[in-house]
Amino acid sequence: MLTKTPIALVFTAILLMNSSLFAQKPSAAKPQDTEVYDPVPKVVTPGANCTAPPSDAIVLFDGRNLDEWVSAQDKSPAKWTVANNVLTVNKAAGNIETKRSFKNYQLHIEWKIPENITGEGQLRGNSGVFLASTGPGDAGYELQVLDSYNNPTYVNGQAGSIYKQAIPLANANRKPGEWQAYDVVWNAPVWNADGVIKDPAYVTVFFNGVLVQNHFELKGETRYIGQPFYTQYDSAPIKLQAHGDTSEPISFRNIWVREIN
Repeated sequence: MLTKTPIALVFTAILLMNSSLFAQKPSAAKPQDTEVYDPVPKVVTPGANCTAPPSDAIVLFDGRNLDEWVSAQDKSPAKWTVANNVLTVNKAAGNIETKRSFKNYQLHIEWKIPENITGEGQLRGNSGVFLASTGPGDAGYELQVLDSYNNPTYVNGQAGSIYKQAIPLANANRKPGEWQAYDVVWNAPVWNADGVIKDPAYVTVFFNGVLVQNHFELKGETRYIGQPFYTQYDSAPIKLQAHGDTSEPISFRNIWVREIN
């Protein structure tokens, strides 16, 4: 007696035979097809430890002098205090910035809140690292420096924040009197020929080894009042802030930068 074979079983058998045939065919691809040999990455000798400058770094402060820095107001020689391999803010002298200008870079900078710090909120160890200084005063893009160890304030203004724009992903502060470190990757904004913004700025920040800004897209320059917006620039210095609060001045050391092309 003849039995009818379900159509579904017939199709299944055909598919199995076809897949078996395909599996038996040797692949024409080779491992070498996806191996790239050029360009060869340049050799960079790392520092003796994770905070020491690597071989291709531009050392901005190594404890000896302020040869790489000028006043942000008038480009005269920087007048902050250098002693015992440490750079201390001179609030009366105002902000300082690098003589050189940069676009994209990796930055390492260490800072310390005085052990005897006084004040509270934004008036306690306030300073800032301007990742691109676009003019005198506080013009530019600010990574906030503040004593946030046990000092409540608005969260987009605490240490590790992109001031008034990005809340840090964690509070990684050490207590006053201990050295802290920022490791930053800065991707500068890019404009079209007509002055329209093409690519915004992005920043990644490690604070004492903890990721606190993860490729954050900036909305523009830092604004104390109002919303941020972009103003076109080509390259810019890195600026350190002499904040006007009355708390004891903070200190910096071991500052270096690697340009990223």
